Amino acid sequence: MVLSISEEHFEDVPDFDYEPQYADVGELDMAYVETGGSGGSDDVEETFLCLHGEPTWSFLYRKMMPTLAERGRVVVPDLIGCGRSDRYEDRDDYTVGMHYDALRTFVERLDLTNITLVCQDWGGLLGLSLAANQAERFARLVPMNTGLPDGSQEMPDTWHAFAELVATADDLDIGELVANGCYRDCSEDVLDAYRAPFPDDRYMAGARTFPGLVPQSPDDPGADLFADARDRLAEWEKPAFVLFASEDPITAGNRNPLRELLPTASDQPDVWIDEAAHFLQEDAGEEIAEHIVAFVDRT
Repeated sequence: MVLSISEEHFEDVPDFDYEPQYADVGELDMAYVETGGSGGSDDVEETFLCLHGEPTWSFLYRKMMPTLAERGRVVVPDLIGCGRSDRYEDRDDYTVGMHYDALRTFVERLDLTNITLVCQDWGGLLGLSLAANQAERFARLVPMNTGLPDGSQEMPDTWHAFAELVATADDLDIGELVANGCYRDCSEDVLDAYRAPFPDDRYMAGARTFPGLVPQSPDDPGADLFADARDRLAEWEKPAFVLFASEDPITAGNRNPLRELLPTASDQPDVWIDEAAHFLQEDAGEEIAEHIVAFVDRT
């Protein structure tokens, strides 16, 4: 069963006055917000595609969007099952392939080109894979607190505890999950904004399934997609700027291997975002946006 979420759940979301738009990605509609630029598909226009991860939505990028919009077009979708996007009620409908195909269709529907990909968490798994397979659409990569798990990696104990909690908790508090992934304290209205897309458990199937979709073996679904993306990105010739938070216990270990994988990453400054954790956009969004604009300007 496909569920749509009413706009009334988002009436009290603070500091996010962007009109939602929707793209048909097949059986479902993917929501997105957009600012800056001309809103067209001119291939010379700078386009920032900002992809969130688990269990957030486009609201996560609100501190970055104004600065990025001064430099180009900013497009921020909600992954299927998140934010204002449609969602399946059945957990079995969520697969790596479904998420990847939805994102691919979204980018093709909007005919996005000259993309600077800004991606974190699952936004990186999906976005980096898409960039590897449709390199002609992408101009630059900015992976943040993410990776490309092909099933050969070992996940930290912190991640395993998180994955079990998300999958099994009787009363899953999305706001609490986000708060625990931030270095700085979040106000209650901000945490309520992260809770807004999940008014009851029927709407949480996507959030509950993301951790379980991370391949734990090279034979798991999605492992081939991510392994192939790693191989392709090992030959990436366009600019790449790896930008991780220093206080993220889940992904910090991916930072140097990812920087070594991307041939052009070492051409950029060796930067850590201090006093920021897994949701670095929440902790240091304005600072990160300035780093990204400077990266675009010098490349």
